[in-house]
Amino acid sequence: MRLSDVMFSQGFGTRRICAGLIEQGHVAVGGQVIEDPSTEFDTEGLVLTVDDIAWPFFDKAVVMLNKPVDYECSQKPKHHPSVLTLLPPPLRNRGVQPIGRLDQDTTGMLLLTEDGALIHRLTHPKRHVPKVYQAQCARPVTPEQIAKLLAGVVLLDDPKPVAAIACQATGECSLSLTLGEGKYHQVRRMVAAVGNHVESLHRSQMGNLVLPADLPMGQWRWVGPAERALLGA
Repeated sequence: MRLSDVMFSQGFGTRRICAGLIEQGHVAVGGQVIEDPSTEFDTEGLVLTVDDIAWPFFDKAVVMLNKPVDYECSQKPKHHPSVLTLLPPPLRNRGVQPIGRLDQDTTGMLLLTEDGALIHRLTHPKRHVPKVYQAQCARPVTPEQIAKLLAGVVLLDDPKPVAAIACQATGECSLSLTLGEGKYHQVRRMVAAVGNHVESLHRSQMGNLVLPADLPMGQWRWVGPAERALLGA
């Protein structure tokens, strides 16, 4: 593929802008600055360096963001900035969007992609991709509350009980909760249904993919093919 086309596919702007970046010496491959936009490369394993920043080639990008509070998972946020503002322009230009949503007060793992098929596989109700949440509660977590969350609780908008896949206390006032579906404010509403209140909520895992401890709040990183397999999609 022509280098200018590669850059266009990765969100660096129009073909004219991409050609200009190359001609002005902003792009290197394998440590060598390339100034001819028509230079062709095999995209398998290709890594561009644009203004000294490495950009691996992905036909469809998947990135992981450690979402902070006071950001909305929307392209048109109403009260807070969009999580998309935490990503660099090339990713935003590609049209990546969140795979599912975290509310503005919830932190932790958020995956984003422009791969519509992947979004469908990970969010379709029949897939039951497990998601693990860490909740800090206002009052002590009791064995009775844990038992009710595992047995199932009834939420106002659904007469069918909703149960956690797994649930355990992680401290006097904290718990880990695994869900296989994603109803609106589900963790907070389930905890309220058993007589407690969630003060803070953090998503730590989707499928078997765990949020790395070394990914700072508000920062993102690529999700490679091996990690995508851990999502169970």
